[in-house]
Amino acid sequence: MTAPVDSTSGSTPAAGSADAQKPNSEARTGQPPPPTATPTSTTSKPAKAANGATKPPGKAKGGAVEGGEETLTGAELKKRAKAEKAARRAKEKLEREQAGGGGGGGGGDSAGAGGAGAAGTGQTAPPSAKKGGQAMGAKEAAAIGLQKGQKQAAPRRGSAQVVQQGGGVVEPKKKKEDKKVAVFGHLYGQQRRTTIAGAAKEVHPAVLALGLQMRDYVICGSNARCVATLLAFKRVIESYTTPLGTSLARHLTTHLSHQITYLSTCRPLSISQGNAIRALKLHISSVDPSVPEAAAKASLCDFIDSFIREKITVADQVIATSAAQKIQDGDVIVTFAGSSIVKQTLLTAYKQGKKFRVSIIDSRPLFEGKNLARVLAKAGLDVQYSLVHGISHAIKDATKVFLGAHAMTSNGRLYSRVGTALVAMSAKERAGGVEIPVIVCCETVKFTDRVALDSIVVNEIADADELVTAEPLAQVTGLMDKAASQPEASTTAKKGNNKPAAPSPLTESHAGMRSTASASPLKDWRDTPNLQLLNLMYDATPAEYVDMVVTEMGSLPPSAVPIVHRMSTNS
Repeated sequence: MTAPVDSTSGSTPAAGSADAQKPNSEARTGQPPPPTATPTSTTSKPAKAANGATKPPGKAKGGAVEGGEETLTGAELKKRAKAEKAARRAKEKLEREQAGGGGGGGGGDSAGAGGAGAAGTGQTAPPSAKKGGQAMGAKEAAAIGLQKGQKQAAPRRGSAQVVQQGGGVVEPKKKKEDKKVAVFGHLYGQQRRTTIAGAAKEVHPAVLALGLQMRDYVICGSNARCVATLLAFKRVIESYTTPLGTSLARHLTTHLSHQITYLSTCRPLSISQGNAIRALKLHISSVDPSVPEAAAKASLCDFIDSFIREKITVADQVIATSAAQKIQDGDVIVTFAGSSIVKQTLLTAYKQGKKFRVSIIDSRPLFEGKNLARVLAKAGLDVQYSLVHGISHAIKDATKVFLGAHAMTSNGRLYSRVGTALVAMSAKERAGGVEIPVIVCCETVKFTDRVALDSIVVNEIADADELVTAEPLAQVTGLMDKAASQPEASTTAKKGNNKPAAPSPLTESHAGMRSTASASPLKDWRDTPNLQLLNLMYDATPAEYVDMVVTEMGSLPPSAVPIVHRMSTNS
């Protein structure tokens, strides 16, 4: 029996196609069935009108359009989208099977998807997809999907491997481990500035240099940072010019804010720096706008000089004289790190002719006690130096403990270099049962109205890499370093055709320390899993471990700190 011929295209439908076996959807839905795919080898001729003219391409019966094009309804578009989705799934399944080493299997699912994709897109299905949707190979389904220009589907969530188009398998990147200690996560914040790049144009060159010096611990102590900041601000004021349309009292405060912001990015400001800046801004705001600019700037410079003289220089002299009276002949004074006021106190007591011994306890990574030991030994004092792990031995014969301070809080706690609390606790809970008096030397400019209950809420975190580098052993005496002179001796021996001298034990020890420093076990700590380094700068010593606070206003208990702070602020 001859198959009916389409009047519009003149082509015969393929026998045994998938559309021939489908139920009559037109009878159920009231819509014409989707157009039958035509072979690619058949070309349709445009129909001629009755008068012999060629008709323009238009819509024919069954939804087909002359010229090989078609217009799809909403249902047909939905069916095509489903077919394309099925083709993508078949392609994904093929890729997963190839990645897992199983090339076969799953052909039935891919077959239906491939056949549906061919029918939905208006192309003739391959022979393997005919006969009512028979099984099609997975490779053929993937090929059809690639011919349609479909994008490669992303791997499903939870897949362990990612397959590239070239067939190679790439392991997914592991999530980089967070090296921050979670308990102190709120303290990390912005990293310290390493260069002056990106600094505001308003920042003075003196402030730029000061920020880098503070970052590199060239200027480290609380008093030193406060004095250096005020002197830098003095240079800023001297070179300052009030813009037109504003006053010095209004604009200079804003100009100083740029300098303060830069310094805080290099290293967080100390309590003494904050108090000094607050006092300077208060004095700037009180300048009368009618005063000439030169006179106002001179007044501000005089205020800075008087603040340094009264709050730091003279205050240190008064504290050193008062604290030196607490030292008696035969005392063993224990101190921690390298406080400038404690150093001045010990030198004052030694100049008064008192005979005593000093035991310095130090810690990594700053080793501030080395400079203190060098200065005291050069002055003629009997000095013992040990690290914090030898604190039980250092505190054994101690009679008094002198400590410096970074700040004194309103609840009487001492906020100082990390390790200070351990020294104070060891003095109060010594194995022998005899408590050693703990004396704190602190200026009132370091008093604050803040309350510190622990060292977690408020603290400063330094770079963890500072704990990795171990400096080689250095001499603290005035003798010539034999290790430094050794290369010259070997060069002289070679010129005289003599045998080079044997290396001295000091040279060998220095070389060993340098090799140990270069091969630090913490060198690759960032790549070591489950390893975190924490470099805290300060800790809080409870008030019950402090017996006396020596200030320029006298010796007082820790509980009197808020009263003295209120008095000094109001004055």
